[in-house]
Amino acid sequence: MQNLVTDLLVTLAYGVVGVVLMAVGYALVDLATPGKLHELIWVERNRNAALLLASNLAGVGIIVVAAIAASADDFALGLIGSAAYGILGLVIMAAAFVLLDVATPGKLGEILVDPEPHPAVWVSAVVHLATGAIIAAAIS
Repeated sequence: MQNLVTDLLVTLAYGVVGVVLMAVGYALVDLATPGKLHELIWVERNRNAALLLASNLAGVGIIVVAAIAASADDFALGLIGSAAYGILGLVIMAAAFVLLDVATPGKLGEILVDPEPHPAVWVSAVVHLATGAIIAAAIS
């Protein structure tokens, strides 16, 4: 029973770190898009904004999973590593978004809020997922 309680508390701690990192990711996507992200997705049903947010959250999740797996059953190291790698991933995803915006025509933030689906959003989404996968692979 003691192991079950300990495992549940460890899981809770990792869950909290993951949710906090996803909340930070949400805030970053909200900053990158004109208007309010919650209105774009839940009220206006904007597919572009939803795809970008979903890819960001998945990228963060990939990083957190890799950090937990690499923690070698060291709870403190795993928790700190999950938070640190997650923050690093968010910073790199934001930098990649800015670089993509600079390298492509138009303003990516404005394209993301366009009610019509836009192929550039898929490119940006893959950048988020690839960034998460690269960081996950780099975690030793």
